[in-house]
Amino acid sequence: MPPHGRNRLLWLAVAIIGLVWPLVVHFLLPHYGAWPLLMVLAAAAWWRLPSAQRRWGWSLVPLVLLLTATGSAELGLRLWPVVVNVALLLLFSHGLRHPPTLIERFARRQEPDLPPHAVRYTRRVTQAWCIFFALNGAIALFTAIFADLDVWAWYNGGIVYGLMLAMFAGEWCLRQRVRRRAEAAMRQQGEARHDVS
Repeated sequence: MPPHGRNRLLWLAVAIIGLVWPLVVHFLLPHYGAWPLLMVLAAAAWWRLPSAQRRWGWSLVPLVLLLTATGSAELGLRLWPVVVNVALLLLFSHGLRHPPTLIERFARRQEPDLPPHAVRYTRRVTQAWCIFFALNGAIALFTAIFADLDVWAWYNGGIVYGLMLAMFAGEWCLRQRVRRRAEAAMRQQGEARHDVS
């Protein structure tokens, strides 16, 4: 297999492990302890950084050492979903301050000439996802600090994906409704112009 193919497979494997990290911790923590898993998490987080920003990844070393020295390695493992939610919140909210939003960019891949009502809609969807990531990050933080390992793992490694799926499904249904309304309004405008002429 060529090197770039191996890199893609490795990137995919790290991404999948990142998604199910709470379940990985749940099953491996009793056998290996928190410190080795924290090392794996830090290495994976560093590796996922873009090449130009990997030098900033070295700041993870003192953080990992501090967590280990204070006996908080397990807390470091549990905070990963919080970090992910904060990162997603920052990514999505950046587009609200500095348009276009991430969702608008995705929408323009399918429809380059996005009408103004669709741009407004993508902005509202972005706001909804920002609220979701803020609330989910708060719940993830609560479970990291106060919940037992089972509750933390099943919420952050399972239930949250059900909630995200519900968000995707709800947004898709709403988008179809908004699209039908916009098409009906355009038809009415066209008919009105035809009647005037």
